[in-house]
Amino acid sequence: MTIKLSILAFFLYAVLLSQTNTEVYLLEIDYDKGQPVLGKPINVSNNEGYDNQPSFYNDNQLLFSATRNQQTDIARYNIRDSQISWLTDTKGGSEYSPLKIPNGKKVSAIRLDTNGLQRLYRYDIATGKPELLVDGLKVGYHVWFSPDILVCTVLVENRMDLVVVNLTDNTQHTFQKNVGRSLQKIPNSKLISYVSKEKDIWEIKSLDPISGATEKIVNTVPGVEDLCWLLNGSLLMGKKSVLYQFHPKTSPQWKQFHRFEDENLGNISRVATNSISSKMALVSEVSPEIIVQKQVESYNKRDIKAFAACYSENVLVQIFPNDTLYVGNQTLESNYRDYYENTPETAVKVIKRISIGNKVIDEEEATDMGKTNRQIAIYEINNGLINSMTFLFEKKPNSEAEAIIDKQLDAYNARDIDAFLATYTEDISVFNYPDRLSYEGQERMRKGYGEFFSNTPDLHCEIKQRIVIGNTIIDEEYITANGNNFSAVAIYEVADGKIARVTFVR
Repeated sequence: MTIKLSILAFFLYAVLLSQTNTEVYLLEIDYDKGQPVLGKPINVSNNEGYDNQPSFYNDNQLLFSATRNQQTDIARYNIRDSQISWLTDTKGGSEYSPLKIPNGKKVSAIRLDTNGLQRLYRYDIATGKPELLVDGLKVGYHVWFSPDILVCTVLVENRMDLVVVNLTDNTQHTFQKNVGRSLQKIPNSKLISYVSKEKDIWEIKSLDPISGATEKIVNTVPGVEDLCWLLNGSLLMGKKSVLYQFHPKTSPQWKQFHRFEDENLGNISRVATNSISSKMALVSEVSPEIIVQKQVESYNKRDIKAFAACYSENVLVQIFPNDTLYVGNQTLESNYRDYYENTPETAVKVIKRISIGNKVIDEEEATDMGKTNRQIAIYEINNGLINSMTFLFEKKPNSEAEAIIDKQLDAYNARDIDAFLATYTEDISVFNYPDRLSYEGQERMRKGYGEFFSNTPDLHCEIKQRIVIGNTIIDEEYITANGNNFSAVAIYEVADGKIARVTFVR
């Protein structure tokens, strides 16, 4: 019995470890001439681990799944009082995707038990008492069409199928194979929307659960499957730090609706609104900077378990650009454990930090037994963990390196293609991080930058931060081009007074 319980506990613990560290944010929605305007996002979960799948129980209560005590329970956030309470505390199981059941005071949720069963339950909103709702189907996600009719995605082999369940006569009908996780009621209609993955380009479709009729609405934002509807009939989808909007009647394509400047909203997934579209909840992964800082602090505390827990199972550790030192979390933990045992005095201090997308670049002072050296560490974060760590170590200072980069910058801002190219070697190589070749040679550079300079009269680049290490310059750049602003990071390598290699970090 003890062995069996241990195996079951390990099963659930493994599921929890695979979940991304995410947070739930709440925003007010105002309207200006009918167009929605978003208020300031507020982190309402503030919890280490998985906080996800929000839905509105009513205009004052937000439900979501949240991790605590090595399981995932249903949290209930009271908007008026800014307080969290817990609807469930299931021993031997976890709940996901909570939704209000129409015309009652109950909530439905997917329950994953430690014995591997995945079923749909309903819970009394006052007591949290569970009751099995649908048996025999491995429900992944669901939405209520009516108090008696459910539209579900059901796990079948390695895909999800769209199934309509009638609870009154206990019938089940599969309407499409291979669909996404987002199921939504379409406002002011008797239709449900879902994401079809039958084609290479995903499509948002409508479904009439009574007749089974389907109709394409629009393609999804590329690679995105989470969406929500506003009461005005428009769709919202999030990708990275941007929300995109599509209105079937007024817009033929997706348009950027809102870009979040908050670094913690850099990888948006789920989005949800209340019934009157006055509030929005969205989910984003924890900022890569927070993850990197956590591993720095764990390193300095010499907490090897906490340090290793910041890295993915197959983490790649290398010397820039592609000289592999080793691969794997177990090797990383073993290497650093040995290092701590042989080095009683060690610490890292972050001097400068540049963040762009899912990458963090730290200029560090590493102290080892009283001796301090400078180094650069480039961290790439995926799914809440550091997926790769790339080092650049201090080399002999090169007084010419920074001067040639400044000369290149002046020519860029002057849109002087000849002066610009004069700062590069004839066989200049341009890469996308870490080592994917984009192009080689001044001829190709002249063509690309020449056209860019000619067509961009407002072109300007400002250096926000610069890291210099030997003959390598890392610039965080803020660029204005054709009325738009964007950030970029470039790694310049200088040889014999000219730029020999550029690596763009995106």
